[in-house]
Amino acid sequence: MDHEGQAYEIDFTPPFKRVSMVHDLEKEMGVKFPPPDTYNSNETRKFFDKLCAEKGVECPAPRTTARLLDKLVGDFLEVKCIDPTFICDHPQIMSPLAKWHRSQKGLTERFELFVMKKEICNAYTELNDPIRQRELFEQQAKAKAEGDDEAMFIDETFCTALEYGLPPTAGWGMGIDRLTMFLTDSNNIKEVLFFPAMKPDDNKTSAPTEGTSV
Repeated sequence: MDHEGQAYEIDFTPPFKRVSMVHDLEKEMGVKFPPPDTYNSNETRKFFDKLCAEKGVECPAPRTTARLLDKLVGDFLEVKCIDPTFICDHPQIMSPLAKWHRSQKGLTERFELFVMKKEICNAYTELNDPIRQRELFEQQAKAKAEGDDEAMFIDETFCTALEYGLPPTAGWGMGIDRLTMFLTDSNNIKEVLFFPAMKPDDNKTSAPTEGTSV
């Protein structure tokens, strides 16, 4: 059941559906995008900014290309991922730690697994080029300075480690809490967390002041 109260039956029978992010977003919206290897340009940012405005997709400032694309994917692709679905081939501008795609310029070797419109797994081939990694960190730092809280900073320790060498590497991470929500038919993530964050109790009796007997 989603947050609107609508019930769904989820089919976990493999193989799971695969969706190529940029290609399928173009098909879903009926719009041809600029080439992915131009996504760092201001012209492309203006294209996606205008597209979001035309489609009524909200994106708070800063309206960077990465944030605009993320909102479009959320409104047009993720909402249709009821059964397990892999969204693949993310643009480099959205994946600063992922290695470039070996056959498609501007994209990366990355996928996310979505179930019931929610991401439960993120995976990619690690970028192990220290020069390229620093360039991407610098782009991220610029976005953070412009107000993008989700952008990364320049990790000097990581860049130094890459200069010593990193063999071909890949990895994945799964949100076990979200998966547990689906398996237990829970509507709130707090129901499956061992130590959920709790709001302060405003009605809690205040601590005794100095000199007060207890």
